[in-house]
Amino acid sequence: MRKVSIKGTGSCVPERVVPNSFFERIVDTSDEWITTRTGIKERRMVFPGQALTDLAVPAAQRAMEMAGVSSLEIDLIVVGTSTPDMVTPSAACILQDRLGARNAFAFDIGAACPGFLYSLAVAQKFIQDGSHEYALVVGGEIISNRIDYTDRSTCVLFGDGAGAVILGARNGDGEGEVLSTHLHSDGSLWNLLNVPGGGSRNPPSHEMVDRGLHYIKMQGNEVFKYAVRAMVESALEALEANKVTSEDIDWFIPHQANLRIMETVAKRLDIPLHKVISTVHKYGNTSAASIPTALDEAIRSGKIRRGDLILVGSFGAGFTWGASLFRY
Repeated sequence: MRKVSIKGTGSCVPERVVPNSFFERIVDTSDEWITTRTGIKERRMVFPGQALTDLAVPAAQRAMEMAGVSSLEIDLIVVGTSTPDMVTPSAACILQDRLGARNAFAFDIGAACPGFLYSLAVAQKFIQDGSHEYALVVGGEIISNRIDYTDRSTCVLFGDGAGAVILGARNGDGEGEVLSTHLHSDGSLWNLLNVPGGGSRNPPSHEMVDRGLHYIKMQGNEVFKYAVRAMVESALEALEANKVTSEDIDWFIPHQANLRIMETVAKRLDIPLHKVISTVHKYGNTSAASIPTALDEAIRSGKIRRGDLILVGSFGAGFTWGASLFRY
């Protein structure tokens, strides 16, 4: 099978900056409370009328530009998201049209926060077997319209964004390699983190909206406990599969959900905090977008360089979780 590498990265976040002070005016909270418990100082949110592909398009274009790949060369588009533009068609199909990538086939993967990792793993297989040459993989979310702004335990956590990578066969001239990705799920824990309305169980209706079923419901303490354990276990699985240790890791990019979760996971993996890439303070939890946007920023700033060994890990509703190890 062919080896697969990341050819280019891109990201896009909304222009609208929402600081913690915004929430001080609408719920019983404070900047100190939010910062201490989450590490978040501000987040980005779309303006009314903006949708996921409004962020995914520029993210994808930046990734294609870095990779030197045109839209017509892309033959696969996979979008990891829980918040597509509409219920149907997929965000990936809308993105395909907006990019002019008419030679690609496209689909979404709904795996919540690890959606980017799930999408990365699926796209990698199509390139490994030689059936496809270039894949556009996007992780993106518009969560700001899925949160209850009267629930202080959830409304302060989330933001919007999109990140993208171009995958292609490794050509051997200093490019890296996606070494392995390890994915897991446990559907028995679905009730701890979910959006109960809008699907076939509770279809769209005035009653659904009146009951707030279209908003995120989360049992934060339970999610924290499971998230730490699952992220540590899957990260160790990735390290062991590739016969490396945490000392070999140049950078760790955890899902940007909560600074305390990120620091706890890094500590249990014996990864020093100066190797942990964090953007949660300025973007909040952007679900499937958090890892690819953090990766793109670190690459464009010069922090991550070709040859660096990167460990990424995520956890989200489902429950779903996983980790990936790659050399950039």
